Amino acid sequence: MNVIVSITGATGSIFGIRILEILKDIKEVKTHLILSSWGKKTLEAETNYTMEEVEQLADFIYETADLGARISSGSFQVDAMIIAPCSMKTLASIRIGLADNLVSRAADVILKERRKLILLTRETPLNTIHLENMLALSKMGTIILPPMPAFYNNPQTINDIVNHIAYRTVDQLGIILPNLKRWDGLREK
Repeated sequence: MNVIVSITGATGSIFGIRILEILKDIKEVKTHLILSSWGKKTLEAETNYTMEEVEQLADFIYETADLGARISSGSFQVDAMIIAPCSMKTLASIRIGLADNLVSRAADVILKERRKLILLTRETPLNTIHLENMLALSKMGTIILPPMPAFYNNPQTINDIVNHIAYRTVDQLGIILPNLKRWDGLREK
């Protein structure tokens, strides 16, 4: 399975990193990483990870300006693309088919080939433009997965929250992870 993971400039780069960490442990998955220029800056501001550490989590690395990369063509078999976090700029670019960088071009290819596109959209509050862009992409088959915490699993740390969201995202690929705490109904304590 080939999966593109892109980290854009919205807050929440830890989600993309954690998804890469999870996918690295699954030998059947090959990851293709695109870090936008603002994704790199945000990652450095928000985490203790270096660029080299993040790049080592991926099997293949691409520059955003490389519109000739193999993942920019539908003839290259990619099963899915995850953009985590997905900025509102990236969301808008994908919706209108701008394809002016490798993130939006690869997403455009995913859409035209009817493959799985998962966006961890990050912004709050949302304005009408954001909502309309998400709705339009949802109607095209995109999975809109804002990284909202779940509390039924009784998280104790920020890592618990990040892990749950990352596991739920990977779950969308059809990969079953034993560490994902699923809702098991209400039970008396």
